[in-house]
Amino acid sequence: RGSLGPPSACAASFAFRSRSWDDSRVRPDFDSATTGPSGPSQPVDTSISVETGSVEETRALGRCLGQAVAPGDLIALEGELGTGKTVLVQGIAQALGVRDGVHSPTFVLHHRYRGPVPLDHYDLYRLEGLGWADAGLDEPAPDAVSVVEWSERAAPLERWADVRIRLDAIDEQRRRLTCIKGSDAVRACFHGQPSRA
Repeated sequence: RGSLGPPSACAASFAFRSRSWDDSRVRPDFDSATTGPSGPSQPVDTSISVETGSVEETRALGRCLGQAVAPGDLIALEGELGTGKTVLVQGIAQALGVRDGVHSPTFVLHHRYRGPVPLDHYDLYRLEGLGWADAGLDEPAPDAVSVVEWSERAAPLERWADVRIRLDAIDEQRRRLTCIKGSDAVRACFHGQPSRA
């Protein structure tokens, strides 16, 4: 879809630290028989994390992810304010061919960006209880990639999402992004060369 090449090439296009560890320390156990709107979810045995050192590196990881997903996929992003969720979505949008500037849809809940593959961008920050159900997240658009910021506010997304990523701020510039759930192509984006210390 984009011009960066296959996901494995994308991972090498920016420098970051990558490490794997036992997934049971990071997330609750997933039932391999659990189904969501996209069908059976694939269990993940290990999480993998990367550190990005700048906004552009986080955006580059997003571009790699945008090439690794397909229409109908739902990406759940977890993390506190200022951890780079919207920056990651900007990179995904670039890979999908979206030309409009992507911004956080906090005050409108949802924004659809047009492109060769549309991007449905949700932000659940202001939602309480089951308010997320009214947003249509239980039936993601089959022609678009759906990305949900603050997905932890809608517990079923843990099972339904095709991709789950946790973002944490290390300091003002550096971010740790952890792939909790994702296909091999998505996980390939989290493998990279050691950081230039």
